[in-house]
Amino acid sequence: MGARSAGSVASTGSPAAGGSNCDQPLPPGDKVSSWYSRWTPEQRVIGYRNIDKIDATHVVPRGPNVCALRRAPFQIAPRWTWNGEVMDVDRYMQAMRTAGVIVLKDGEIVLERYGHGRTEKDRWLAYSITKSVTAILAGAAVHDGYIKSMDAPVTDYIPEMKGSAYDGVTVRQLFTMTSGVKWNEDYVDPNSDVFRAGRCCYEAGVHPIVAYMRHLPRAAEPGTIYNYSTGESDIAGILVSNAVGKPLSEYLSDKLWQAYGMEADGSWVVDRFGRDRGGSGISMTLGDYARIGQFMLDGGKAGAIQVLPRGWLSDATSAQVIFPTPYRGHAAVGYGYSWWIYKDSYAALGSDGQAIFVYPQDRVVIAVNSAWAAPNTPEDWQGLEVALVPALHAEAVRER
Repeated sequence: MGARSAGSVASTGSPAAGGSNCDQPLPPGDKVSSWYSRWTPEQRVIGYRNIDKIDATHVVPRGPNVCALRRAPFQIAPRWTWNGEVMDVDRYMQAMRTAGVIVLKDGEIVLERYGHGRTEKDRWLAYSITKSVTAILAGAAVHDGYIKSMDAPVTDYIPEMKGSAYDGVTVRQLFTMTSGVKWNEDYVDPNSDVFRAGRCCYEAGVHPIVAYMRHLPRAAEPGTIYNYSTGESDIAGILVSNAVGKPLSEYLSDKLWQAYGMEADGSWVVDRFGRDRGGSGISMTLGDYARIGQFMLDGGKAGAIQVLPRGWLSDATSAQVIFPTPYRGHAAVGYGYSWWIYKDSYAALGSDGQAIFVYPQDRVVIAVNSAWAAPNTPEDWQGLEVALVPALHAEAVRER
């Protein structure tokens, strides 16, 4: 496909990180929530790269041309200290069950590693990085005129929400998770909203997530309180799909996968009613994770085509919400349009160690895919956000 220039692609050498899982059975799917928290660590390694064989998905078709990622003449090999131990990339990948790490500097690959039997051709589940991709599609819809503005009412695009707590909530507040609507994102509580949404509230002619969300009470005035909500992102996906008049996967293919030149088809898990979920479910190759970061770094352009409004991109990657203290164990200082904001970078993050970091000043993109043994512990996120990613960034920009 011309996606890589000449040069080797490294895999970590340990059996734990590089062994094949081809002879292992596929784990069970979850057609209700597309949330795979009940999988064992071993099942995650197998399942995350085989989602389209486990649950129903839509294909995100690539186009005839590929945006090649050339290998830089220099390759980096950072070392750092974490919790009193000297680390390098291979040691980190083995310890943290990491399936892929790629670093771009000025659009060229300066590091690319694979583990757990994954190759450059294998897709990997993005989890909540999907939220950031859905935000990209919202920006494209604003640019294309399908969404009037980020200050338009949610009810203009999801009329079933009229008369609910979403009356008076704007598109902007949906993507910054400041709607003020009550929501519990506790992944271990079977009575939390993130588990219950989609499992109840069947109403004729109304999508179940809309039916569930429109019965939630208001906890605060819109725009005043940040509350992380996958349900809100699922609603955002329905809003974008309604606005553009086509499935999210099709619009994503049109605006990014074909236009920018992704190297392989993506896939997007659909719910029981056949709709792509705005909050989770995209899978792609490691190279295409990096291309999403590079697309953002390139100003939301695909070649000569402006996909995202320039002002919109600046707002999306700036702190619309400020975190006075660390939020859910993350090192981010704030939140944009479904992008996490850091001191000198911004990121798309997904459960179990999925990440795309973009350093606009230094023109560095870092993408990481993982299958953590225990999903979303603060210690694991600190190891990625505070240790691995800064070490990769520092080595990528070091003068040579």
